[in-house]
Amino acid sequence: MDTIFLQIQDEVPDATYRKFIVAARQAEIEVHALNGHADWAYTEKREEGLAFIEKVRAYNAASAKNERFEGIQLDVEPYQLKRWENEQNSVIAEWSDNMKAWTKAGSDAGLYMSAAIPFWLDARESAEGGGTFSRWVIDHFDAVAIMAYRDSGQQMYDLSKEELDEADELGKKVWVGAELADTHEGDHLTFFSKSITNMDEEMKKVFDLGASHSSFAGVAVHHYEAWYAKENGIPLARKSEEKK
Repeated sequence: MDTIFLQIQDEVPDATYRKFIVAARQAEIEVHALNGHADWAYTEKREEGLAFIEKVRAYNAASAKNERFEGIQLDVEPYQLKRWENEQNSVIAEWSDNMKAWTKAGSDAGLYMSAAIPFWLDARESAEGGGTFSRWVIDHFDAVAIMAYRDSGQQMYDLSKEELDEADELGKKVWVGAELADTHEGDHLTFFSKSITNMDEEMKKVFDLGASHSSFAGVAVHHYEAWYAKENGIPLARKSEEKK
């Protein structure tokens, strides 16, 4: 493990983040600040994204070098909202304009900027035309994490291959995402119910297949709690059991 995407919470004091990042740096692990909401893709929410980037910039400015975030990862998923169904092209255009503003602000602040994106963005046209939306996003960020959630290493790679090829050409980096938590969307999307031996074998396949790409940065595991539990034999409740 060399990178942690840490979800930022308003109620967590800066001193706690500083202590965590110092410990991570001692273990040679970078920490990137993670945040985002589905509606951040809309024009009227651009400032919320910019405010988050400014918050990280200000935190870094007030912190020692070994206490700073190395980058930001934005997780913005507007396809979860109703507008996507009927106004997809408009949403992509607004989302793109927002990403331009966010990546500029992040770059100006000296932050490594990445985005979590679904594997199917390569099937959508960019708002500016002339290529896939995935290529456009990869071109504007330093890296992307592909939510290629499957319980098969071959399938995870296959779902990410076009983005890996695009990033190879653009000189960018790609993490291939793996889901370990329970999900209502199907057991084939997660390693939740799989043995740790099976999970490790499938992860190795991703690394073996990804090795042919200069852009391949590794596997991004969602999320740490589920990974820690599996590695240590701790049972986690299924989503259907959590509220019982």
